[in-house]
Amino acid sequence: MRVKPEMADATIVAHDEIFPHGAVVPPIMQTSLFVFESYHDMVGCFRGDNDLPIYSRGKNPTVREFERKVAALEGAADARALSSGMAAISNAVLSQVRCGDRILCVRNVYPDAYRLFLSLLPRFGIEVEFVDGCDLNAVAAALPGCRLFYIESPTSWIFETLDLSSLAEMARSEGVVTIVDNSWATPIFQKPISHGIDMVVHSASKYLGGHSDTVAGVIAGRQEMIDAVNEFVAPYLGGKLAPFEAWLLVRGLRTLPIRMAQHDRVGRIIGERLRNHPAVARVYHPGLEGRGEQTLKGCSSLMAFDVAEGIDIPAFCDRLKLFKLGVSWGGHESLVVPAIAGLEQKNGPNSAKAFELSPRLIRLHVGLEDVDDLWGDLCQALEPGSKQ
Repeated sequence: MRVKPEMADATIVAHDEIFPHGAVVPPIMQTSLFVFESYHDMVGCFRGDNDLPIYSRGKNPTVREFERKVAALEGAADARALSSGMAAISNAVLSQVRCGDRILCVRNVYPDAYRLFLSLLPRFGIEVEFVDGCDLNAVAAALPGCRLFYIESPTSWIFETLDLSSLAEMARSEGVVTIVDNSWATPIFQKPISHGIDMVVHSASKYLGGHSDTVAGVIAGRQEMIDAVNEFVAPYLGGKLAPFEAWLLVRGLRTLPIRMAQHDRVGRIIGERLRNHPAVARVYHPGLEGRGEQTLKGCSSLMAFDVAEGIDIPAFCDRLKLFKLGVSWGGHESLVVPAIAGLEQKNGPNSAKAFELSPRLIRLHVGLEDVDDLWGDLCQALEPGSKQ
């Protein structure tokens, strides 16, 4: 029995077809090409009469297992897996826009998405406008004449949650395609397609993989939209997902509901304790700020906080023992990234238009270590000795 969207998430990630030789996990089809038993089969495949794979840049059975599960989790007709989250974003966007089109994008999205919109797309005659996604009137005024509306909810770094149902309805009334990055919440806690969104993208390197050992991306959506990615963009950009990485991602999905429940629990505990710490001025966490209830069923453990004036941020970072300094998130390990480091980074987050971060902001990913050990690590790093 094939996994279906109406199944519970836990069943989707745990249940499989019977694989060859009775294997309980999918085989790794580590091959570049596939041969045909007959001329008839080859010609039929080239004509689209059958679904046989030809070349792993286009289709691979191991990758297909991952795509099917993500599509079912998101309630989508189909999905396309790619080599990174940025590959997913660029393939999804380029499958929908043409020279002369205008894209509307909410503020505070992933910095590399900003750079794609601001540096690369204008070379092809594509205009990009940024808008406050929380301001429905501003969105309504900017949508007419757009081809595409690109959304994150929650947004990067400051985790603003947006009214996806209203945004999707407004875009649909103007004939505008919507894309949402759902990496933060995952389909366990948010299903944008059920709120009217057309396409969903993920950095599968994050919670979907969950082990910090894979870089990947995936797009889910209506069949005609995934067909457009597969036919007009993905074969020519070449950002294919390798079979072994797809196998790792299927493995990661097995525990996704359990891991997300734990990330939600420990993230709320750490966030609440930070809110009450004298060295912390503000915590950015949707679950603690009463935001996102209309779409979010839970929260991941990626958040941010402003430290109080006088806290030496480099000293704080260097005093941490369990939290490591590193980009990305969604794995088992706990991580911090201070926004001030972006001021030193060439083309860093603060260099992008419509994306300015407070120099007191620190992004925090709470991993799967013991929550009291993690809290003790934060407390000792925030002790008065770390002040200027």
